[in-house]
Amino acid sequence: MITYDEPLFRPPSEAYSLILQVSLGCAWNKCAFCEMYNSKQFRLRPEEDIFTEIASLASHSDQIRKVFLADGNAMVLSFDKLSRLLDKLNATFPRLNRISAYALPRDIESKTNEELQILNSKGLKLLYVGIESGDDELLERINKGEDYKSTSKALQKARKAGIKLSVMILNGLGGQYYSQQHAINSAKLVNEIQPEFLSTLVLSYPYGEDHFKQKFDGEFIPLNTIELIAEMKVFIETLELENTVFRSDHASNYLILRGNLCRDKKELLGRINGVLDDPANAKLRPEWMRGL
Repeated sequence: MITYDEPLFRPPSEAYSLILQVSLGCAWNKCAFCEMYNSKQFRLRPEEDIFTEIASLASHSDQIRKVFLADGNAMVLSFDKLSRLLDKLNATFPRLNRISAYALPRDIESKTNEELQILNSKGLKLLYVGIESGDDELLERINKGEDYKSTSKALQKARKAGIKLSVMILNGLGGQYYSQQHAINSAKLVNEIQPEFLSTLVLSYPYGEDHFKQKFDGEFIPLNTIELIAEMKVFIETLELENTVFRSDHASNYLILRGNLCRDKKELLGRINGVLDDPANAKLRPEWMRGL
């Protein structure tokens, strides 16, 4: 059976998936806002260990329909290693219908168009990518290691290969100074990519606000609740999406929003305007519930 090297993270939509750690930690692990893998030193797990774990689950093969490849960016594996891994998963779990993973744009860009198409044909159907922001100045200040151009190029490449994308933007990431450019440029980047899924989370401070400020390259003044929602309004107003499932219902979000963009854009903005017009009577998630 599988023994995990914790902490272990997975997207909410992978709650019923088999989680398979093919790497430990994050290959970049330098982002100012992220503390997920600070307790781990990045390394790839030996292929024989992974294959042994897969084989140990063969007796449950009929129950396994989805597999999520962990940790932080399993797509860092070479094409050859990923191809062999997908072959092993498909041979062991005949009812498997989706394999997914976290990815960095550079992980995608390191694969050729043909290699991405082959991985997709072998079951790699969905990649989760934390874009965080589309603003180059802010991306540099948080030490993301990517910019607008590199992110757009890589993610469009994945989509052209048939791989679906679930991308995430961090509400409040730039604080007061960068809020407007963060919202507008993030929306412009998402417009170029046209992902199948889009979500927003609110910036949090697991080690305290001062800890984040020390890692942020510049002066940072956090947004209050209403300012966060105002930033969300600018973001959604600037979005021009054809058919993207949108979710802003993570535990960190004060205002829960769900819909399809562009179909529900007007309704979502209506809900946001209702809060901004009458903050005192707005139905927002209480502070004590955030993070539960």
